[in-house]
Amino acid sequence: MNLLLIALLAGLILLGAYFLYGRFLEKKLSLDNNNPVPSQTMYDGVDYIPTRKTLLLGQHFSAIAAAGPIVGPILAGLLFGWVPALLWILVGSIFVGGVHDLSALVASVRHKARSIAEVVKEHMSRRVYLLFLLFIWFSLVYVVVAFTDITANAFTQKTYGAGVASSSLLYLTLAFLMGLTLYKLRFPLWLSTMIFLPLVVFAIWFGQKIPITLPSFLGLEPLKIWDLILLLYCFIASIIPLWLLLQPRGYLGGLFLYGTLLAGIVGIIFGGFKINYPAFIGWSNAGVPIFPVLFITVACGACSGFHAIVSSGTSSKQLKKEKDAKLIGYGGMLLEGLVAVIALGTLMMLSRSGALAKGKPDEIYANGISNFLSIFKINRDFAMSFGLLAFATFIYDTLDVCTRLGRYVFQELTDWRGKFSKAGPTLVTLLIPAFSVMIKVKDPSGNYLPAWRVFWSLFGTSNQLLAALTLLGVTVWLKETKKAWGYTALPMVFMLVMTLWSLILMILPWLEKIFSGSYTLEVIPLGALVLLSLALFLLVEAFRGLFFKKPVPK
Repeated sequence: MNLLLIALLAGLILLGAYFLYGRFLEKKLSLDNNNPVPSQTMYDGVDYIPTRKTLLLGQHFSAIAAAGPIVGPILAGLLFGWVPALLWILVGSIFVGGVHDLSALVASVRHKARSIAEVVKEHMSRRVYLLFLLFIWFSLVYVVVAFTDITANAFTQKTYGAGVASSSLLYLTLAFLMGLTLYKLRFPLWLSTMIFLPLVVFAIWFGQKIPITLPSFLGLEPLKIWDLILLLYCFIASIIPLWLLLQPRGYLGGLFLYGTLLAGIVGIIFGGFKINYPAFIGWSNAGVPIFPVLFITVACGACSGFHAIVSSGTSSKQLKKEKDAKLIGYGGMLLEGLVAVIALGTLMMLSRSGALAKGKPDEIYANGISNFLSIFKINRDFAMSFGLLAFATFIYDTLDVCTRLGRYVFQELTDWRGKFSKAGPTLVTLLIPAFSVMIKVKDPSGNYLPAWRVFWSLFGTSNQLLAALTLLGVTVWLKETKKAWGYTALPMVFMLVMTLWSLILMILPWLEKIFSGSYTLEVIPLGALVLLSLALFLLVEAFRGLFFKKPVPK
């Protein structure tokens, strides 16, 4: 079967969903351009700025689309075949993820662009608000754990990893210099782009000429040293001014995202690639059941709680007209679904018995991107470096943002103010990732598993559970404002069932060991237990708010 046929069908389904189901959601949420929006009523020229929807879509899309829609679909495809992964990407992004992103954005806009946690606080209670903040903090921590170790693994990849590590450091240096030219030398954006974009292309090529190979140090292998270096980067990037690194790096990362998306689309259309990977492997693979694992493995490719933080954190402050929310919230999620389809396509071209199909997701993705770029007669070494650096760049977009958000949330939880109010909360936020990437876990065969692979299920579950709890908060708001709420309640219930089921499956084997007398401290079951406890507390409070809330006296 030709890859183009499947990709074209998926693209048409996503496009049709935008116009059909998107219009349905627009009516249910009563989007009206005559309604005032915070970017106009609270305009300050800094955070609250009316922004053209096409520009805002680019900013929003580059913020939400990181490594999740790449790694998740590939892992799910490897486990169960490409058909289950593709079906969930399409169904999930249309009826769950898209609804989640759009409703969170609109809820924030209708509450003066406040965060989704503050929306929850207004319609439930302060206790729910604090629990929700704590859940967000844990979710952000698990994102940092998974994505830090994925990047470290990319830097230690045998063939191209050391060169990509060099290119990556050059890329970050260029982003730093671009920030200085924009804000200190006052270069216009077009001029800085003309200077630094070609330099990034040069860095991709030059990195392979000066590969960085780290030696073992103090008993730490190179992979673990890269983990710690990346966490140090997270610490620095989250406390320095936004304009110095995060904004220019995000801008260049957005160009990378669009470049790889374009390469994937053109490569699929004109490459003539065939599907070789099995469509369906089974309802269970190596003891891993398709329910609920499929729905927490695909993760951001179908639904992501992190998107609500972006929607209610920055995008809601820049929405120019209320109806623009459909393009930004719903359209942005469908675009991410397209990224997930292309990532899955890089696996679909492989034979299951081939060596590459047993490799890591970053290698599979980079190989697929290099195949797509081959139609332009681009050198394979350069194409592989481009694919791996693009992969690492998407992760940078998530790592420093998540660390900064983790700092904000921890400050809010503890009311940490004063001299060390930046460095202290940031350090606390990074302590769990630093510990987690150092642990060593073996699979049933006795082989060591990379930390990202160990924590991916916990990351995916926490991220999806955050989305379910966000939908819960939105549902409460819609019910209180006498609006239809079934279209948010149904996906909320589905995601709650899948994620809680997944957490229980992580905890049960550990509990069996405890009851049998062989107690051991295990990070994953313990983390799952914390998340499950927080979620149950939130559900109880939300249930009380939905059905037993006392009317507010006039």
